[in-house]
Amino acid sequence: MEGNLKKLLLRREKTSSEEEEYEEEEPSLVKRAWIESKVMWIVAAPAIFTRFSTFGINIISQAFVGHIGPKELAAFSLVFTVLIRFANGILLGMSSAMSTLCGQAYGAQEYGMMGVYLQRSCIVLFSTALCLLPLFIFATPILTLLGQDESITQVAGTISQWSIPVLFAYIVSFNCQTFLQSQSKNVIIAFLAAFSIIIHVILSWLFTIQFKFGIPGAMISTILAYWIPNIGQLIFITCGWCPETWKGFSVLAFKDLWPVIKLSISSGAMLCLELWYNTILILLTGNMENAEVQIDALSICINISGWGLMISFGFMSAASVRVANELGRGSSRAAKFSIAVTVLTSFSIGFILFALFLFLRERVAYVFTSNEDVAAAVGDLSPLLAVSLLLNSIQPVLSGVAVGAGWQSIVAYVNIGCYYFIGIPVGIVLANIIHLQVKGIWIGMLFGTLIQTIVLIIITYKTNWDIQVTVARNRINKWFKVDHDHEVITSNN
Repeated sequence: MEGNLKKLLLRREKTSSEEEEYEEEEPSLVKRAWIESKVMWIVAAPAIFTRFSTFGINIISQAFVGHIGPKELAAFSLVFTVLIRFANGILLGMSSAMSTLCGQAYGAQEYGMMGVYLQRSCIVLFSTALCLLPLFIFATPILTLLGQDESITQVAGTISQWSIPVLFAYIVSFNCQTFLQSQSKNVIIAFLAAFSIIIHVILSWLFTIQFKFGIPGAMISTILAYWIPNIGQLIFITCGWCPETWKGFSVLAFKDLWPVIKLSISSGAMLCLELWYNTILILLTGNMENAEVQIDALSICINISGWGLMISFGFMSAASVRVANELGRGSSRAAKFSIAVTVLTSFSIGFILFALFLFLRERVAYVFTSNEDVAAAVGDLSPLLAVSLLLNSIQPVLSGVAVGAGWQSIVAYVNIGCYYFIGIPVGIVLANIIHLQVKGIWIGMLFGTLIQTIVLIIITYKTNWDIQVTVARNRINKWFKVDHDHEVITSNN
């Protein structure tokens, strides 16, 4: 153990000397920004592409299910909008704890700990998925109790049971992607995502159009689309392409799970509250006058906003990785600079989208519908959509900063306050009392997002990043010592 502790101290001294050398020979601001941008895009570009591909899997599946029949399409939309989104929000949020742990461990050069964190996170998420399983097994009575049409819920029950492999695919997907992103091994993720979506299009066409296998055919293609990248990532991690960070399966994965569980719960609360928000807005809109047109218009806007969020979520991944790496490395200045570069880059893209959708207005709606009333409603909402795209280019990146630093519990409270105690009540008042209808719901959402963004900016700006370096170092040292002590006891026995 003494030898390992000396090795740990030597790493710390090396990091400190590198930091001092960097400060003595500090490059110009432009050069620093260029270097940081290149490092950031190594994470962000594949992450954006992968999120687009994953988002596209459901869109492709929905398009082919639509050729089976309208009842099947409604059932598929119901399952993936309510059940899958609910599960996705929990599991994606909980897996973001991996970004904190693996990112900081990689920055501190404690590579061997990352494989243990990966296994611990898989255990925690697998247990969570087992708890979610009854929702998919008993989907028909649950959706019927929620007031959905019984003929649709019968089909939805079948689709939900076919969706169980997708539920468990999220565990491997989220954890493996985070593990690889933390060490900037992202090209393999993007490659597998591209391969998967090509296979998905071909198989969906064969199974639903050519051979007419119906729902089973569409769902088999969807399951394969989720699991093909997972199998590829598992092979890449465990078969020699991550020699420093994967040391094989370890009994340490079952030890000291409580800190991982606490951080995972905080992470889950942080992200799932945000992902469920749009679903709640759709449900609120369904109680309005002319609800069909209002829901269609808001759904189109949320769909466009969702594609924009895929870009922002890519930058969110980049922010969490860069901040965690630099905090683990012990460089508060580099962490702050990476935040500034990532936020400004994402904001620039958001501003371009803001201007584009202000110009397009109702014209963009005709990509999704031929109904002139719906198109007019979308045109009326387009300024709010443009503002939403602009705000969403900042807020997820700041959430990524929080993940990298390990502030998930703080952001969870911010999300509850801004979305559920400010955004939704303001939306209900504007829609029903001021009679702004769907526009009021949208303004409420934007107001909640604006408050959240301001709060996160203040928190990020006021943070003492030198203290965050100490917090990260203490976390790494504590968990390293626990794991190493257990290793020593096991080897002695």
